[in-house]
Amino acid sequence: MILPDGYSDVPAGKVAAIVTHLEMTARPTPRPDPDKSWTLRRVETPPLDWFRDLYRRIGEEWLWVSRIRMPDAQLAAHLHSPKLEVHALVDAGSDEGLLELDFREAGQCEIVMFGVTAKLVGSGAGRWLMNRALDIAWSRPIERLWLHTCTYDHPAALAFYQRSGFRPFRRQIEVRDDPRLDGTVPREAAPHVPVIE
Repeated sequence: MILPDGYSDVPAGKVAAIVTHLEMTARPTPRPDPDKSWTLRRVETPPLDWFRDLYRRIGEEWLWVSRIRMPDAQLAAHLHSPKLEVHALVDAGSDEGLLELDFREAGQCEIVMFGVTAKLVGSGAGRWLMNRALDIAWSRPIERLWLHTCTYDHPAALAFYQRSGFRPFRRQIEVRDDPRLDGTVPREAAPHVPVIE
């Protein structure tokens, strides 16, 4: 039970994160693109193996596991929805970034997945990918673009989203099984989140 004030115990074998939801209700002024030769590729009907491989390469260090644990049929139904778009940032012929845009709710777009692989962190690829996300989302008849991040994510993620024009509007606590204890991700993943058995 999470107490309204003070400390709340997280049971052994679980991990807890603070989740921050952010939104924008108008297209912000674009930030300059870095001088790089990346391209964006829309992936129609994403193959599950391809998606999970890229998702793992981006998110394993940050304990992204929801799509790894999701049954194939459920993941396929989600990814192959006609109002969901999956894009890959391509670097020298290799998929190194992931952008998932959900247009299923009228007038809104959720950036469901967003990230780049470790080799591109700090290169400006995140800003480049966000600029593409903003271009795509705001080219549609939407009134709101939103996403969420959490304390598992890269420490610069929250500030990055705010610099990109998003403003926080909600905070939650997420408690779940530690994925390092059941082998979903390697035990040495996410050293910034200690394992407590």
